[in-house]
Amino acid sequence: MNTFYIKKLGFATGLTGALLYLGCMLVMLTVGQDGTVKFFNSLIHGLDVTSVVRMEIPLWEAGIGTVQTFILGWLIGACIGALYNWQLKK
Repeated sequence: MNTFYIKKLGFATGLTGALLYLGCMLVMLTVGQDGTVKFFNSLIHGLDVTSVVRMEIPLWEAGIGTVQTFILGWLIGACIGALYNWQLKK
């Protein structure tokens, strides 16, 4: 069986998470609060996000969120790759 390149899997997972975060930002910028609420209510079956949607987010906070999402994604992807490779050796 093939092994994962841990750093590459981590990078791919982190970049995917960051792109999803940027996509969320794009939705919020283009459709406004009502559209954002409708969009995320349809994604999260039965959960109403009206009370948690905050539209006034400073650019620096969005930037930090993107970086944090990438780092967490990288760690998750690297962990999955490492655990997968470890299980192959058993």
